[in-house]
Amino acid sequence: MKILMLAPQPFYEERGTPIAVRMAAEALAAQGHEVALLSFHEGRDVPMPGVRHHRIAAPPGVRNVPIGFSLGKLVCDLWMFFAAIGLLRRYRPDVIHAVEEAAFFALPLSRLFGTRLVYDADSILSEQIVEKWPKARAIAWIVERCEQFAFRRSDLVIAVCPAIQQSASRSAAADRIHLLPDVAMEGPATAAPVEDLRLNAKDRPLALYVGNLESYQGVHLLIQAMAALAPAERPALVVIGGKADHVAQHRQLALQCGLEGDVRLLGPRSLDGLSRYLAQADILCSPRLKGRNTPMKIFSYMASGKALLATDIESHSQVLDARCAMLTPATAQDLAQGLRRLCADGALRARLGEAAAARARLDYGHAAFVDRLRRAYAVLSPDAGTPPSPTALEAA
Repeated sequence: MKILMLAPQPFYEERGTPIAVRMAAEALAAQGHEVALLSFHEGRDVPMPGVRHHRIAAPPGVRNVPIGFSLGKLVCDLWMFFAAIGLLRRYRPDVIHAVEEAAFFALPLSRLFGTRLVYDADSILSEQIVEKWPKARAIAWIVERCEQFAFRRSDLVIAVCPAIQQSASRSAAADRIHLLPDVAMEGPATAAPVEDLRLNAKDRPLALYVGNLESYQGVHLLIQAMAALAPAERPALVVIGGKADHVAQHRQLALQCGLEGDVRLLGPRSLDGLSRYLAQADILCSPRLKGRNTPMKIFSYMASGKALLATDIESHSQVLDARCAMLTPATAQDLAQGLRRLCADGALRARLGEAAAARARLDYGHAAFVDRLRRAYAVLSPDAGTPPSPTALEAA
């Protein structure tokens, strides 16, 4: 089939949704489909075998499009709408694969051009708006109605997590909704060495956080949790990721908490080195405050075989449980208690890490991702692939 993918974000960036979009585009191309990808104007070019990458024209004055909803992103969505019309006329695809809010304008375009529509839902957009702009709660129901209408009218809904799958089931038939979780990222077989994260750690356990430093990630709580521990109880904490201004803010917080020798903020690092950074840690942290979609880093954390410390929110609990992670309420004191227990008990760390790695191998490997995507597209074309046996995740 000929597939036009609409990815309404800067592409490529090393964060959750663009990574998932790249994996899906490459997997579909490898399965024999003709794939064209349309993204925002920003981002870096990356090789994608079998995928033709197009960008929208740069809207005047729109730069550094942030994560989540913003006025700049809405302007880029409008530019993408018109760019998509041009590609539909020229390319005449069989399927529009629309990521996130692109499904809203892809729906009328699919009817106009006689194509089938795949709604690739990576988040609940109505909830995102309220989280970012609490005063917009009064109009969030409009976005929710649009979401449910898009779920109902799409030929296929791909949900990144069970919470979104459940939301889609309110409007779409079960056989048109397919779960496609993110997967653990695998580094290249040969790669340059990464820096030693254990500098200044001495003989203490090493706790590591990887990801952006937006407020919803809760890294400020993790730093406050470190401050709540006695010096002899603290692990060494390393934070990888974040924009320069966010790194500076969190570094200042660490200094204010008296953690100058305990917390290191390194800023962004290449995704190619992720597995080697994770391998150096004893405890991997995700202090996220809210959300329903599971952060992509969780799957890499699990695959590493290291102990996980995560907040007990739906983003985490739909993938993790007490058998494979230390789950705590999203407060500094509770995170401190989790750190204290994990630092003091090496056997507990080993047991949780082994259980998480076993679950990742079974349900969240790259082969499982490719098989689920093939099975989902078989809804549109029975010849697209033979559905494999369900994994334990889907059989549960």
